[in-house]
Amino acid sequence: MDTDAPLLGEPLPVELMNTIWADRDGVHDALRDPDGTRAWLHAVSPRIDLMTPGDLDALTPSDLDRLGGRLIGLRDALRRLAAETTEDARPASTSATRELDEAVSVLNQAAGDTPHWSALSWTPGQAPSRHTRTSGQAASAAASAIAEESITLFSQDTRHHLRACLAPGCVLYFLKNHPRREWCSPGCGNRARSARHYQRHRRTTA
Repeated sequence: MDTDAPLLGEPLPVELMNTIWADRDGVHDALRDPDGTRAWLHAVSPRIDLMTPGDLDALTPSDLDRLGGRLIGLRDALRRLAAETTEDARPASTSATRELDEAVSVLNQAAGDTPHWSALSWTPGQAPSRHTRTSGQAASAAASAIAEESITLFSQDTRHHLRACLAPGCVLYFLKNHPRREWCSPGCGNRARSARHYQRHRRTTA
């Protein structure tokens, strides 16, 4: 089960922001329905120690509806915070969450919705290991874990590396992890260079 959302190897909060994506046909939402929600969670589950593919397969359609609603609300809050951080003025990337204080409130509530904590296991004769416990569904706790990671992202200097991709038609975000990185992906870099070349050519021939 593959997700439609682009997965760029960004931190999970940024990957969640990028479940809103665009192509020549317009802007799309990878969490638009229960199947989309399950597919995205399957795709990122190896990066979250709170849930397994089996946990996701056990979710009912109503579970996925509720979880999808939570993820969409969190995503919209994160995109509002990202727009504030990056001074993003792209019309197509505007978040459904309009006010900054509302976005902060949604994020804080999401982080505490399903508590999770670490526990130590140690069987005599074996090495100790860490695992995670939760008071609710594993997938629900994973959403709270993403919210918690988001609080870390926006409350630390890492937020200054967050960028809006300014390639034509793109609505994605990325972390600038290299001084020369300007785009979310090589494809967007190629489109941006082509657009600049076209504009220069028009000015030259005008």
